[in-house]
Amino acid sequence: MREFKNKVAVITGAASGIGRGIAERCAQEGMRIVLADIEEKALNQTEKEMKAAGASVLAVPSDVSKASDVEALAHKTLNAFGAVHLLCNNAGVGVGGCVWECTVEDWKWVMGVNLWGVIHGIRVFVPIMLEQDTECHIVNTASGSGLISSPHLGIYKVTKQGVVSLSETLYHELAQRGAKIKVSVLCPGWVNTQIMEAERNRPAELQHDPDDEVRIRMSPEYQEVEETVRAAVQTGMPCHQVADCVLNAIREEKFYILTDPDFVKLMVQLRLDDILQERNPTNPLP
Repeated sequence: MREFKNKVAVITGAASGIGRGIAERCAQEGMRIVLADIEEKALNQTEKEMKAAGASVLAVPSDVSKASDVEALAHKTLNAFGAVHLLCNNAGVGVGGCVWECTVEDWKWVMGVNLWGVIHGIRVFVPIMLEQDTECHIVNTASGSGLISSPHLGIYKVTKQGVVSLSETLYHELAQRGAKIKVSVLCPGWVNTQIMEAERNRPAELQHDPDDEVRIRMSPEYQEVEETVRAAVQTGMPCHQVADCVLNAIREEKFYILTDPDFVKLMVQLRLDDILQERNPTNPLP
């Protein structure tokens, strides 16, 4: 897709972070934009600000972990704009803690948003794009963590590696069919977003038991990882730069979008060497 003007973009997790950066970048290209997010106050504010800047925008409150919400998102998109040309399955959350210490609620929440959100987006929007038979593109947000082997952030990495595999499979299947739909998987390094405050949007039914909350947060390992990740996020790449990478990749029909290629490729090479040499996983972290 080289021409964006007047085409329709649907972006999840669009009220902040990478999603908002992509939405604003799409607006600069003259696209009509559907903003989806679970955080209604921030979503409405984003819609207001983008409309004030002259963008054609529709905000749709959505919980991407729910199939019914994603189906409603597609219905409202078609009612408003009649088509969809760019789908960015971007909504994401994360939790810390060792994999055996994370609660069932942690797994359900992160898997629901990060992986099932992408699954629902593909299941709902790909048939619409195929029926349109027009030039379309899908961008699934994974992470550099979805390509490497390391300790910590286990649930997050499980979901992001799932998104990478899902995106690769989707790419092959659409190419095999000769569809006009291209696919990219976004694997950013550290980005300056609000992901460390993702708990603000955790559904009530998936909240921690108060005793579990204290136990988890008092863990020295949890506190060390949280401090390290928070510092890395705060100094991460600005969201508008990530959005530039995404739009350039769409134009170039580039599948893997790496915002920090030198570091990520080094870590990927280490993991691949472990696999190819059948050696035990190497910890790349000091």
